[in-house]
Amino acid sequence: MTIRTILVDDEKLAIQGLQLRLEPYEDIEIVATCHNGREAIRKIKTLKPDLVFLDIQMPGFDGFSVVQGVMDIDPPLFVFVTAYSEHAIRAFEAQAVDYLMKPVETDRLADTMERVRGRLSERKSADEIERLKTVINEVAPEAAENIATAGEEDVAGSRYEKLINVKDRGQIFRVDVDTIERIEAAGDYMCIFTADNSLILRETMKDLEKRLDPRTFQRVHRSKIVNLDQVRQVKPHTNGECFLILDSGAEVKVSRSYRDVVARFVH
Repeated sequence: MTIRTILVDDEKLAIQGLQLRLEPYEDIEIVATCHNGREAIRKIKTLKPDLVFLDIQMPGFDGFSVVQGVMDIDPPLFVFVTAYSEHAIRAFEAQAVDYLMKPVETDRLADTMERVRGRLSERKSADEIERLKTVINEVAPEAAENIATAGEEDVAGSRYEKLINVKDRGQIFRVDVDTIERIEAAGDYMCIFTADNSLILRETMKDLEKRLDPRTFQRVHRSKIVNLDQVRQVKPHTNGECFLILDSGAEVKVSRSYRDVVARFVH
């Protein structure tokens, strides 16, 4: 799969340097280079690239303005490239695939390209399912109903987060969602627990739930979400409540109002 790419930076040398670092990637096709934000918005809307490497600090329209300026179309993936680390949080809030510091390091760029390919593969799978459903509706409408449920589940799964960026203790942690065993609310903060770490994320339980696949993550209490893949045992308790024993040995109490929801997955 060819990844059609646009490079955006107001410094000519920066664009040339990035072009050199991208030369070894045979799947990258640079379709345009832009030297300011207004030009970038025009090129993105016209050429509809898969990926944009985007400088943040540019005169006039900065990188964040470019992202905002293409939200009326199906936007490409963005990788921010900048010399200023203080923009990292805003970059991740803008749903960037990654954030690269200048000068771009070869190993770091390789990691970024792996993330890009993963995101594009997920997006492609969802698009292919939609095209397949359209064809089947036309040539075999009686079969469309049979694949509807399976197709919808696949598309739904692809839109949920695979990585969550967490700013904690002055650092940004990229947490693989599959490693999360449980999440507990503490006001407007979420405590995210993995097998070997715990992190604090400023977000509401409601918003975080929308980012996680409900086939795997279920709320079992007003203030607790559990990764059902990590449930090892269900231990009954009094008053219709129970405890979930996780692979790590942690115990999570399930309130009565959520007991039936969890039972569908763990029995």
